[in-house]
Amino acid sequence: MSYDDPFQAPHEPFGAGEYGALSHSGLGVASCVVGVLAGVFEVAIVAIAGVIEVSTPGGMDEESPAAILVGLGLFAGLAIAMLGVGLGIGGLMQRRKKLFAVLGVLVSLLVTCGVASLFVIGLSME
Repeated sequence: MSYDDPFQAPHEPFGAGEYGALSHSGLGVASCVVGVLAGVFEVAIVAIAGVIEVSTPGGMDEESPAAILVGLGLFAGLAIAMLGVGLGIGGLMQRRKKLFAVLGVLVSLLVTCGVASLFVIGLSME
């Protein structure tokens, strides 16, 4: 800051110093993307399971390789959603904008709760 110019602001606003304004957290953006991708993946797995159930006479056999792959796909999507929750929590801990971190945590938790509810519904039908 130079004192030669009387019209110069006395100080920079918070966060707008040498590096510019606060930007979005990279972890938060990654969390949001991972959460959305996990949700799309889970919806695709459920749709595939529905197509297999409808197209197979008598329904899908629980011991078939297709049913096992669908179950593994659901667990993989759950793990990806939990990764999104972790990335979002990491993004919330940074001194940056937190919009995408909050969205990532919410979307990932929504996917996690949806898959957990599918598991509970499936276990209660036996």
